[in-house]
Amino acid sequence: MAEYKAHHLSRRTLLGLFGAAAAAPALAACGSSVGGGSSGTDGGDADGPVSVGLVIPQSGVYAALGVDMQRGWDLWLAQHDNRIGGREVTTVVADEGETPQTGVPAVQRVLQSDQVDVVVGLVNSATALGAAPLMSEARKILVVANAGAADITGASRTPYVWRTSFQNAQVAAAAGPYLAEQDIPGGVFLIAPDYAAGTEVRAGFRAAYEAAGGTIAGEATPPFGTTQDYQPFLSQIQQSGAGAVFCFFAGAEAVRFVQQYAQFGLKDSVPLYGSGFLTEGGVLAAQAEAAVGVRTSLFYTDQLDNPANSAFVDAYRSAYDDALPTCYSVSTFDAAAVLDRAVAAAGALDGDALGEALGGIGPIQDSPRGEWTFDGQSPRQTMYLRTVEGTPPELGNAVTADLGPQAQV
Repeated sequence: MAEYKAHHLSRRTLLGLFGAAAAAPALAACGSSVGGGSSGTDGGDADGPVSVGLVIPQSGVYAALGVDMQRGWDLWLAQHDNRIGGREVTTVVADEGETPQTGVPAVQRVLQSDQVDVVVGLVNSATALGAAPLMSEARKILVVANAGAADITGASRTPYVWRTSFQNAQVAAAAGPYLAEQDIPGGVFLIAPDYAAGTEVRAGFRAAYEAAGGTIAGEATPPFGTTQDYQPFLSQIQQSGAGAVFCFFAGAEAVRFVQQYAQFGLKDSVPLYGSGFLTEGGVLAAQAEAAVGVRTSLFYTDQLDNPANSAFVDAYRSAYDDALPTCYSVSTFDAAAVLDRAVAAAGALDGDALGEALGGIGPIQDSPRGEWTFDGQSPRQTMYLRTVEGTPPELGNAVTADLGPQAQV
């Protein structure tokens, strides 16, 4: 297994997605202190070691995602003799925390103090956006294994930042044509929190759904991070006459919304759909019976029927006390897989060589999610409609439909 050095950064209050802009310029102004072309490993030796900074939440509200991400990373290395591209790996784990105020300094620290060759991880999109200038200055590669903001590989794109996870709008847009085909009486009510990720989800779903002939019955934007009682919004849904709801919630908000949706009496009369994070990972157990029947779109479920996923799920459960993998595990597992290909092809660890190699690796055919490829430095991948089935505590996201390949929106 990899060698680990943990950095414990202080915890701040959760500020949401827009807090990174102020942090990035100040950190970028540090100049050569971030680290340049040289590294703490022998980057010029084609057989030399590679140092990877795994920056994931180890504290705060996203810590559970960090556990899943590290498990995916560790499992890939365990299956490949702790080597990427034929090189021995040292993994330096740093705590992203909850916000860019903790996450961006964590990235800076692994670049500057630990002189890592590559950075992997990041849950918070603002952290990824704030870290991008640091990666460009250091000319090293960041592989984002969760953060979903469009700008990461869109308007703020840099050749040094790649993504193996998803784009917020991509996940939601995949469900649009499917719901339009259902010809739902009264149309679909759209609800997501009033922050950047929610805005991207609403826009992505609305555009795809309306383009396919669907009608939006109404929209609501509950305050992010502070809404405890969704009854006023559930009343809006009921009064709209919508025949279905599409939503985006994650973490504790996902638990509250799904439970209150059922308690309000909408579950049996107005089917609930959403982006897959609504019922992914630990939130599903907390939602319990209220989640049964909820349908979501996502690029992965542990119930996908392909040889690579069957082997992955078996190995994951064996390694982690029968725990089931999540999309967060798979995205980080695949980050190791693409770096393995890129390092082997490039024969070097500098960001320019690795970036060129990442752009040329072609389809990844042995991923647990199924075949996918980079398209604009973010995955073009199959999305699936999943339905929560089972009896608590044995719940899972069963595959209901193949929604087809989806590029970033």
